[in-house]
Amino acid sequence: MTTPFPGPAHSGLTVVIPCFNEVENVEPSYREITNELGHYSLELFYVDDGSVDGTLDKIRALAAADPRVRYLSFSRNFGFEAAFSAGYRYASQPWILHVDADQQFPAAEAEKLVAAAEQGNDAVFGVRTNRQDPRLRRWGTAAFHFLGRRVLRIEIPPGATAFRLVRAELARKIVDLRLGTPYFLATVPRLTSRYTCVQVAHRARERGESKVGFGFLASHAIELFVGFTRRLTTAASATALLAAGIAVLAGGAAAFGLLGAGVTATLLFALLAVLLLVASLTVRYLVVVGAGQPRPRQFYVREANVDVDAEDRLFTPADPAGPRLIDVQLGKGVSA
Repeated sequence: MTTPFPGPAHSGLTVVIPCFNEVENVEPSYREITNELGHYSLELFYVDDGSVDGTLDKIRALAAADPRVRYLSFSRNFGFEAAFSAGYRYASQPWILHVDADQQFPAAEAEKLVAAAEQGNDAVFGVRTNRQDPRLRRWGTAAFHFLGRRVLRIEIPPGATAFRLVRAELARKIVDLRLGTPYFLATVPRLTSRYTCVQVAHRARERGESKVGFGFLASHAIELFVGFTRRLTTAASATALLAAGIAVLAGGAAAFGLLGAGVTATLLFALLAVLLLVASLTVRYLVVVGAGQPRPRQFYVREANVDVDAEDRLFTPADPAGPRLIDVQLGKGVSA
């Protein structure tokens, strides 16, 4: 496979590291990334997702000591999708490597992603070969991929994780779509067929606590299942029509005394359960539709050492009451 665009080994690499209350992992992640990937034309882009534990102080210190370190800090916690989206939007190198601050994916494994990208792929996703996570979380992920890919037929890179290498132009196009239900893994196949997955090592978290709980995973899965396929809504509509037909027949049979009171009551409760399920899917679909309407931006930046678009800032230079941001490169205060 050939491509007119240079791969990461011959152009440059931005490592995007989203952080939320990862004060213990900022410095170790920096050391590992620079030790293992320092031979590339490298930018380290930390995105502080509204941390309250001193994470931003650690990032500021790194940026003051190393000009390769860039960062954004949100005005509040906007969530994982917003954090990496901001990093993707403002990355300066032609390729983006996504590495979470928890270091569960060894930075050295990025070489496998780079090798696959050099074959002409626009995106390369890491797949854990020896996942070191709690059993319940592993089962949940397996069920998610089975339902998404096999049952609902959503095109998702099989086994793909957030440990990925993507052309920056592609990543920014996806971020700028501003989808009502943004889901990066499912959006990549809608824009390009040149993507692949490679097996990578995985290790247990050594410091801090995981921010990804069952609630987050369930919400994320529902957004994917409702926002990226019509199979659920089609099935719900068909089920509602079938239930309506059964209700008409049952009503007629009951009127002519063909059904006993017990059977009639059972049918009524069964039909009610079906209709409530259909209603819940319909409501969720309406939530997805509503999410696509005009709304606040995905994130707002309070502090950065890079140029930030005015619409992504919480405060603009025209607001004299806005806070002062620290420009690490210039070593002076600048208006937000």
